[in-house]
Amino acid sequence: MKKVFYFLAFLLFVHEGVVAQKQIIRTDKAPVPVGPYSQGVVVNGVLYVAGQLGIDPGTQKLVEGGVEKEFPQLMKNVTAILAAHGLTLKDVVNVTVFMKDLRQFGRVNELYATYFTSDYPARTTVGVSDLPAGAGIEIAVVAAVSVRKRKK
Repeated sequence: MKKVFYFLAFLLFVHEGVVAQKQIIRTDKAPVPVGPYSQGVVVNGVLYVAGQLGIDPGTQKLVEGGVEKEFPQLMKNVTAILAAHGLTLKDVVNVTVFMKDLRQFGRVNELYATYFTSDYPARTTVGVSDLPAGAGIEIAVVAAVSVRKRKK
């Protein structure tokens, strides 16, 4: 009887997705990674989106105009990666912002508030000396994947 119990417990454990299974997320609607990493990875009901810059996926070039123009583009990229797994910004639980110029923090907050309007995710902002492609800002997000939204 004990063996049956353990076997059933194991099946429940596997069925509920507790055993880590990694799923790579890719979309043509976001820039191709410039190194050996994925746009997004889902594991155990969590989508980790790699840091996104204001790179236009059509040209693979950074949009011109500084943070003011980069921010909307990088949010399009983040949104596209989330959408590739059936998620939206409402599913985001954590945001990490990397900025070259923290004097633009106030403006970034204004831009950020147009995308995250309530039930805000946790956030960390870090000042950095440089970013890839000459960008002024980079954002990485973590999103929760509800059971009903999980894609196989």
